[in-house]
Amino acid sequence: MSFKLETAVYPEKLKRVAIEPVSRVEGHGKVTILLDENDQVHQVRLHIVEFRGFEKFIQGRPYWEVPVMVQRLCGICPVSHHLAASKALDMIIGAKLTPTAEKLRRLMHAGQMLQSHALHFFHLSSPDLMFGFGSDAAQRNVVGIISAFPEVAKKGVLLRKYGQEVIRHTAGKRVHGTGSVPGGVNKSLTVDERDQLLKDIYQMVAWSREAVQIIRGLFEKNLEEYNAFGRFPANSMSLVRADGAMDLYHGGLRARDAAGKVIFDHHNYEHYWEVISEDVKPWSYMKFPFMKAFGPDDGWYRVGPLARVSNCDFIPTPLADKAREEFLAFDAGRAAGATLGYHWARMIEMLHAAETIKDLLHDEDILGTDLMAKGERVQRGVGVIEAPRGTLIHHYRVNEDDQVIRANLIVSTTHNNQPMNEAIRQVAKQYLNGKKLTEGLLNHIEVAIRCFDPCLSCATHALGQMPLEVSLIDAKGGCLDRMVKNQQAASLTD
Repeated sequence: MSFKLETAVYPEKLKRVAIEPVSRVEGHGKVTILLDENDQVHQVRLHIVEFRGFEKFIQGRPYWEVPVMVQRLCGICPVSHHLAASKALDMIIGAKLTPTAEKLRRLMHAGQMLQSHALHFFHLSSPDLMFGFGSDAAQRNVVGIISAFPEVAKKGVLLRKYGQEVIRHTAGKRVHGTGSVPGGVNKSLTVDERDQLLKDIYQMVAWSREAVQIIRGLFEKNLEEYNAFGRFPANSMSLVRADGAMDLYHGGLRARDAAGKVIFDHHNYEHYWEVISEDVKPWSYMKFPFMKAFGPDDGWYRVGPLARVSNCDFIPTPLADKAREEFLAFDAGRAAGATLGYHWARMIEMLHAAETIKDLLHDEDILGTDLMAKGERVQRGVGVIEAPRGTLIHHYRVNEDDQVIRANLIVSTTHNNQPMNEAIRQVAKQYLNGKKLTEGLLNHIEVAIRCFDPCLSCATHALGQMPLEVSLIDAKGGCLDRMVKNQQAASLTD
């Protein structure tokens, strides 16, 4: 992390502190903090400073290319985009998946959840948690973890490796695979591949249980700080199964308010725009989704592990469900409302993913060869899945020539945009007000952002007036030419 302090030209003559780039996250972003002469915090914002444009440049492409193309949004969670796009295009071709195809997709997805959660916790967040938020930056990194906690680091690496092997066997390769296609999958699982995965799955379940205990122990050791850190009340949203269980692959949308009261339940995600919409701000390329019932100011919500674990009625694997009950009961439920509770919930989900892989590997359907289905063609498709970071929406319209003519993506980190801004505001008030800033203090801001495991690359999309500027600069720094374009996006229901 680097930061700089400068006197900005504002009416209040505030000082501007920029944390740029935000470190140990996927993608590029920065945080700006405005301070007065007494070092009191006046404003804190998370800015997304890159723009991707996937929603635009996939227009005109044949629809069957999309599940592979959209994976390039991200190298950390490509499977999530792969599957969400495939689900949307299943609708367009009218396909009801065969049992084998759905279970192979679920297996692929569980591998993705396992590897992504292991990567974030052990590689990106554990240095803050194990050494302290303001500890020496030279030690506060994954190399420091390997040195101080070699067994923990080793298990983290092997958990991620195993998840990637699951993806390789189901998608064809570890990153940017091609296994899921509109209507099913194009790769079966052999007995040998199944048996290779079975050899280590019980060890993965055991290590995932240990990871849950690691984060629980950290909460017990730092109870008051962890419960208060960046805390704020929030609505939440996730998919749930018809019986209220956690379902990371399919289900209906459920939302609750900060007190746990249901706002909407089992809403058909094919019509997500009936309950959520999107707002824009002039200082970020990331959209700000909100629940329509409350409007843009009060309707924002959080998604991801903390929302899912709190929002469902139960987890359909026994060890993870027991861990969920213990989490919700811990300290009279306070941990379940803490921003740092994301890490605990993430490890519960990692355990659920390991148990799910174990169960699927014992299901003979995954060795089947009936992989594809088709039905009556329609023009619009919506695919929703619970990605590691939260609810992921892919929405496409395809014309009679099989070309994509409309695309809208609302990714997990976009849903969490306002909650991340709320978290860093609270942390700034708690830790920075009236103090001379240091790298250790400013890392507290980044710790709050890392709780959400943001994928800023995935989240860089825009709605409404999207100004793009291209300048041609000569060797002496002079501007030879400049072009500016404003792009007006179509409505969500198109």
